[in-house]
Amino acid sequence: MSAGTVSVERRGHVLLMGLDRVAKRNAFDLPMWDALCDAYAELERDASLRVGVLHAKGDHFTGGLDLPQWGAKFSSGAWDIKAGGLDPLGLSGPRVGKPVLSAVQGTCLTIGIELMLATDIRIAARTTRFGQIEVKRGIYPVGGATLRFPREVGWANAMRWLLTGDEFDAAEAYRIGLVQEVVEPGEQLARAIALAEVIAAQAPLGVYATLASSRAAIPSAEVAAGTRLMPDLQPIMKSADVQEGLRAFMERRPGKFEGR
Repeated sequence: MSAGTVSVERRGHVLLMGLDRVAKRNAFDLPMWDALCDAYAELERDASLRVGVLHAKGDHFTGGLDLPQWGAKFSSGAWDIKAGGLDPLGLSGPRVGKPVLSAVQGTCLTIGIELMLATDIRIAARTTRFGQIEVKRGIYPVGGATLRFPREVGWANAMRWLLTGDEFDAAEAYRIGLVQEVVEPGEQLARAIALAEVIAAQAPLGVYATLASSRAAIPSAEVAAGTRLMPDLQPIMKSADVQEGLRAFMERRPGKFEGR
């Protein structure tokens, strides 16, 4: 299977960043992760770019992580951000200081939701299906969902989906505030670009200061909790439940977990 990549396209002051591993529902392999880190770094460092739009090629935003490729990374206790790249999740190292919008469609699982939560405005196609399904694989979300989902949508709304791993639709995502607009399938990227262009037309220094000031109001406890995400996953990665979760993933069946 060919490696994933991320397309980059400039539209005036807007940078479009497109997940591209269509044959695998844009499941994240390691090359696609590195390419996205590079795209975010380009957005941050190019003064002519003012806003980013994260989207995906094909029918789906992402099926999540390509788990067999990520086992060693998770066991290491740290996300790898390639040299010169910038963490799209905003958890490791400096965070992009410019607004980013996301446009999602089709399937949006695990890291897809976490990437959305790290963006500032989110648009979804009406037929999008969401799922934070890590608990069904013997692990837990380490890309920011446990930090940002409760803050964005309220505690019980977040726990309803984080603790069950159930899928939910775009109407529910809109109801709880995970997405700000729901549009007809195929219109999500155009709508996100339109909003990005409105933002890009404003005074850049004022926009960046607004974003920075809003982020500064986020409790410091969230940042501290973020440093524990990967280290707390390490002992779980040694469990029998993780091995069962991986087998269940490969065999496309529910896991049978024993808590050990």
